[in-house]
Amino acid sequence: MRYSLIVFDWDGTLFDSAAVIAEGIQHAARDMALPVPDRQTASHVIGLGLSDSLRHAMPTLPPERYQEFLALYRSYFVEREDGLSLFAGVPELLSELKQRGHRLAVATGKPRRGLDRALQASGIGALFDATRCGDETQPKPHPAMLLELMAELEIGSSGLLMIGDTSHDLGMARSAGVDAVAVSYGAHPLESLRAWEPRACVASVVELQQWLTANA
Repeated sequence: MRYSLIVFDWDGTLFDSAAVIAEGIQHAARDMALPVPDRQTASHVIGLGLSDSLRHAMPTLPPERYQEFLALYRSYFVEREDGLSLFAGVPELLSELKQRGHRLAVATGKPRRGLDRALQASGIGALFDATRCGDETQPKPHPAMLLELMAELEIGSSGLLMIGDTSHDLGMARSAGVDAVAVSYGAHPLESLRAWEPRACVASVVELQQWLTANA
C-alpha cells in the first residue's frame, strides 16, 4: 500500500454539486444587480476561501457587501441541496479503499456546517478518519489543510494522496509536498488540471477506482 491516507475534495470530486455552486454565484450577482460572471469564471473559484473567491469572480463587489452576497448564494444552494447526490460509484469506491486498509479524509472549501450536513445526508461520514473545512483553517491553495491532516493522523507526506477536481486542490498538494490525482468531471477543465502535472487525470469515478487499485 503506497498511500496510507487518501484525501478527497468534496464538491465536484465526491459530490455532484459544482454546477449548482456556479449557478448560485451567478444568481447572487443578479440579485445584487452586479455584473454576472460567466460559467467558467464562477466555476474557477470553487474551493477557494470566501475573500479569494469574490475578489476573482466579483471584482466590483466591495468587501463590506461580501456577507450579503454570501447569504444570497447560500439560500440558493440550500434550496437545491436535497436534489444533489454523490457521484455514482463513490460509496463503493470509499468502502473498497477502507477495506484495503487506507485511511480517508476530506479537505474542502465548504464551511464546517455545510460539510457536516452533507456527510450526514450522504450516509458516508463514518468512512472518514478526519476532515478539514475552509472556514476553520487556511483555505486552498494554502497547504494548511493537508499539513494539519498529516499531523492529526501522524502520516508523512510520502504516504498521502490528494484527489480533487480543481487547480486549487492540486496547488495545495504541491505546496504540501504530496502526490495528487485530478478528476476532470468536476469544476475545472482538463487542460488547467494537467498544467499542475498530477500523477494522473481521470475522467470518471470508474477510472479513478481503476487507477487507485493499480497505484495506491
